[in-house]
Amino acid sequence: MPCIVTVGGFYGDEGKGKIVAYLSIKDNYDIAARGGAGPNAGHTFVQNNKEFKVRMLPSAVLNKDTRLLIGAGVLIEPNILLKEIETFNTTDRTFVDFQCGIIEKIHQDKDKNSNHLKNLIGTTGTGTGPANADRALRSLRLAKDLPEIALFLEDVSNSINHSIDNKEKVLIEGTQGTFLSLFHGTYPFVTSKDVSASAICSDVGVGPKKIDEVLIVFKSYVTRVGEGPLNSEISAEQAKERNWLEYGSVTGRQRRSAPFDYDLAKKAIRINSATQVALTKLDIVFPESKGITDFSKLSAKAKEFVDNIESETGLPVTIIGTGAEIMDTIDRRSNK
Repeated sequence: MPCIVTVGGFYGDEGKGKIVAYLSIKDNYDIAARGGAGPNAGHTFVQNNKEFKVRMLPSAVLNKDTRLLIGAGVLIEPNILLKEIETFNTTDRTFVDFQCGIIEKIHQDKDKNSNHLKNLIGTTGTGTGPANADRALRSLRLAKDLPEIALFLEDVSNSINHSIDNKEKVLIEGTQGTFLSLFHGTYPFVTSKDVSASAICSDVGVGPKKIDEVLIVFKSYVTRVGEGPLNSEISAEQAKERNWLEYGSVTGRQRRSAPFDYDLAKKAIRINSATQVALTKLDIVFPESKGITDFSKLSAKAKEFVDNIESETGLPVTIIGTGAEIMDTIDRRSNK
């Protein structure tokens, strides 16, 4: 398909980074564009036993033929951006929209020193919320005001729409998760903007008629970082016993855990108009699934779990992660 949007279905941490990295390599996308909030969202993926993390660049970074775009709705932390461009050697294929907002030290200080944001809400402290507040007040500096990133500036919306119109393959990457949305999430324990599929498209400047598929990413269990409700939450000790104990990729904070939530999944599908499901970390719930790339070779219980998700949600589970490596993946798209 020419244009696909990926979006998180729970509270972030669903494994979107791995899914986008897999798609970019498997399908060889011409463009990968990142929407979402900003450097408060970290995406992680593993190739040949080497772990990679990005907070600004799209997770398609390992495909050297893919152009990497950051949409106008995303906040930029210039130091993080420039460091990632250097680390991944993407100077000639990274493009930032002129109208991206800029996070400055004043925003980071506000975030870290605010009792409401840091202690009650449990934000990442990256300055994202205060910067978005300044944007709403129309006082935030934009990327076009910053000489140090002038080399990378362009009209991202124009580039993406041109590519779609010319039948190039475009992958739009969302960040966070549906229920961290400022509008649709568990307010006030949410991020500072909407992060549903509609908002991600708006971030990069693509209208809804240009989208062919919405791929919603669910983890085989639910986690969330920070405060806020979590249905059927288990204790840290129980999570450790199940091997569900995780830590945030940006903050290092321990993630809270709960079993897969079918009702939450169905609501996320409605909000995002999802057309297919990517399921990650099946091997954590069903260890015998680790590294399997053929659905027929999964255990009966693992197959039943996937079948239940399809039955409950009414959507096909087309991609299944069975390990940390990018290629530890079952791709069922040709069978659906």
